[in-house]
Amino acid sequence: MRWDVVGWGAIALLLMAAETLVPGAFLLWMGFAAAAVFLITLFLPGLSLLVQVALFVVLSFLSVLVYRTWFRGREPQSDHPTLNRRASQHIGRVAPLDQPIIAGRGRIKIGDAFWIVEGPDLPVGTPVRVVGTDGVNLHVEMA
Repeated sequence: MRWDVVGWGAIALLLMAAETLVPGAFLLWMGFAAAAVFLITLFLPGLSLLVQVALFVVLSFLSVLVYRTWFRGREPQSDHPTLNRRASQHIGRVAPLDQPIIAGRGRIKIGDAFWIVEGPDLPVGTPVRVVGTDGVNLHVEMA
């Protein structure tokens, strides 16, 4: 039994299985590199361990580069890009200030929720337009 071939097959399977536990695509592509080294050592039995490891490093680098160049960012865009981002859903809305903006911070009520707003100092009741978000804070300007 050739332990180098078995070892590279096991490493390939472990890396691909680890991708399910720690998603991020790098382990999957490194698993592809280990599978390639598995195939190379299977058909070229005289390679030293140093050459096999060097092949794995180079193929891992190339496979991750292929992923980052051609596959990353090509996921389909959502038809609801603001889903689960409640603050972003309010961009463009106009609402009166519930509390004045003092020192850059105030509060508005949209629906049944109160939102912290950031913007220029304005008195209570001034209509403001939501122009952006920063986490759960809304950035506003006078409407």
